[in-house]
Amino acid sequence: MNICCIGAGYVGGPTMAMIALKCPDITVTVVDMNAARIAAWQSGNLPVYEPGLDDVVKQARGRNLHFSTDVAGNIKKADIIFVAVNTPTKTYGVGAGRAADLRFIESVARTIAEHANGNKIIVEKSTIPVKTADAIKAIVGSNTNGHKFQVLSNPEFLAEGTAVADLISPDRVLIGGERTPEGEKALETLVSVYAHWVPRERIITTNLWSSELSKLVANAFLAQRISSINSISALCEATGADVDEVANAIGKDSRIGPKFLKASVGFGGSCFQKDILNLTYLCESFGLPDVAAYWNQVVAMNDWQKHRFAARIVKELFNTVADKKIAVLGFAFKKDTNDTRESAAINVCRDLLAEHAKVCVYDPKVPADEIRKDIFNGSASTPQAAALLTVAKDAYEACAGAHAIAIVTEWDEFKKLDYAKIFAGMPKPAFLFDGRNIVDLAALRKIGFKASGIGKPA
Repeated sequence: MNICCIGAGYVGGPTMAMIALKCPDITVTVVDMNAARIAAWQSGNLPVYEPGLDDVVKQARGRNLHFSTDVAGNIKKADIIFVAVNTPTKTYGVGAGRAADLRFIESVARTIAEHANGNKIIVEKSTIPVKTADAIKAIVGSNTNGHKFQVLSNPEFLAEGTAVADLISPDRVLIGGERTPEGEKALETLVSVYAHWVPRERIITTNLWSSELSKLVANAFLAQRISSINSISALCEATGADVDEVANAIGKDSRIGPKFLKASVGFGGSCFQKDILNLTYLCESFGLPDVAAYWNQVVAMNDWQKHRFAARIVKELFNTVADKKIAVLGFAFKKDTNDTRESAAINVCRDLLAEHAKVCVYDPKVPADEIRKDIFNGSASTPQAAALLTVAKDAYEACAGAHAIAIVTEWDEFKKLDYAKIFAGMPKPAFLFDGRNIVDLAALRKIGFKASGIGKPA
């Protein structure tokens, strides 16, 4: 069997590397038009940072895992074609700001139709709106060479930072297909690939539309839990309750469970906000405005939490941060990844720069040019703001002389810093705002910090 994956990003690269590792009898080729990205996958410096990914790629690369820019040639050879291209939120036209931009999906479908030289199974791996399979089938079906195509939905449920572990032992593998003899055969073909290492009871098969919708709904439910506990964190701060104690108490209820009840400065990443906005647009498109309004509030609460965190810094620093140095520790949207998409740090930095603060950012995995690009692609992109932003090489440099420290990403190294040393080099009073609730506030207060967390008593 030959597998071709179109798209060498966060989904395509790691997923195909794991399939190649676990299925040595299958030839897996990841193709992308971006030659630099393909070169990076072929090098010792992968374009995606995930713990454990280097080892997986090294074991399979050159054996049965290949990376190439020859899209047409590998489409011809493939029995199964995974589509793992980007589906960003539209920034133009109808549905701008909410609907998924499907131009890359359509482009890939047309490329497959052009170069396919036999029957193919096409697998939607990208996160897409319900009914996208219809568009793919219509496009590839226009191929007049008499080839037959089956379109399957196989959404990814990877969490960045734990993607390798998620691939090795997934909660479930979801595959949707048409309930026809040909569709069932295609389903079982893909099931047989994952069954090399995933227990059969964890491989769920559904119809196409259930599978496409399940990905959006899964992310919406996870984001909803985060926004729910974040809304309660504000109430905890107002009443003197401790949000971690509340979360622990309600999480003991087996009907609720403890996961995704960690209060924070807000969720980020490439999926949650994009998928909820897509879901709300779909709901409105199908005449369900009340359902759309319900889910839109999850995003609104998340945005409010980010701005609330920055506003609290300003308020605590005597209602002005102008010309004060604020050390922002962490810029990736979560630890153990270099992904900054929709990171809470972007909004926090922009809000502080808008208040004329001197913002100094440190992140162990995100390069300085990426930090600047993300911040200044938005409303803070003025020469004055640019002059106020610096990027440090380590946490101690970032904190030196800072009036306040804001922890925005939960990197483990931030728990181990010598905060007494840091405190000694800061103007007094010295403030620390823990946006992830990862440090010992009581210990910091003994040192002398005016330390506060999300949803924590003062």
